[in-house]
Amino acid sequence: MTSTRPPVQLVCLDMAGTTVHDDGAVLAAFHQALDTIGIPAGTPEHDTAVAHALATMGQSKIEVFRALTAGDEHFAQLGNQAFENAYDRSVDTEGVREIPGAADTIEHLRSTGHHVVLTTGFSPTTRERILRALGWHDLVTLALSPADAGRGRPHPDLLLTALLRTGTESVHHLAAVGDTTSDLLAAHRAGARIAAAVRTGSHTDADFATVPHTHVLDSVTDLAALLDTAPTPADAS
Repeated sequence: MTSTRPPVQLVCLDMAGTTVHDDGAVLAAFHQALDTIGIPAGTPEHDTAVAHALATMGQSKIEVFRALTAGDEHFAQLGNQAFENAYDRSVDTEGVREIPGAADTIEHLRSTGHHVVLTTGFSPTTRERILRALGWHDLVTLALSPADAGRGRPHPDLLLTALLRTGTESVHHLAAVGDTTSDLLAAHRAGARIAAAVRTGSHTDADFATVPHTHVLDSVTDLAALLDTAPTPADAS
């Protein structure tokens, strides 16, 4: 029977690890931030904090630091600012680069009538710094951070905000792509038609298997071909 489900109209793409390659700058910035808040390298606390950072890749950075500091808002803000400063320095001195083929994929998606929205756990300031470094401001329809939406991943707020901002009529028209389990959980909770993982970032197939998703792709460049097929609904796993 021919599917009557509507085609994808809105594509939400994560940044670091999905469309942007930063050569480990996120984790390096976490190491510097942990030292700033008194969790130095070589301690069991540091190892535990790094493990938590890896497990929560893709989530709002301030929420990660709130968890690491047991809700101490002063130290959470201090750690988050240290992280942002370290990552910004990396962008300025070493630069960032696209995941190979990401920009061409985005251009293709937009040329075929899709809204393309970038989502990230970074602050708006860091997000804009990355977009400037890549020259991507005119490439995408919109870019969103947790501050623009309410809550970060794994909550669905970023995706639902993208839906509202672009005037997309239903989550059944939404495809969301990311490299972490938090990305996939957000897509599932938003009811996205496609909740796709990519193998270019922090998490592995074994990680993806622990959360609901519809597809695992080698790269974001595989997305256009996927959208040409009849995708399964977002409640598949």
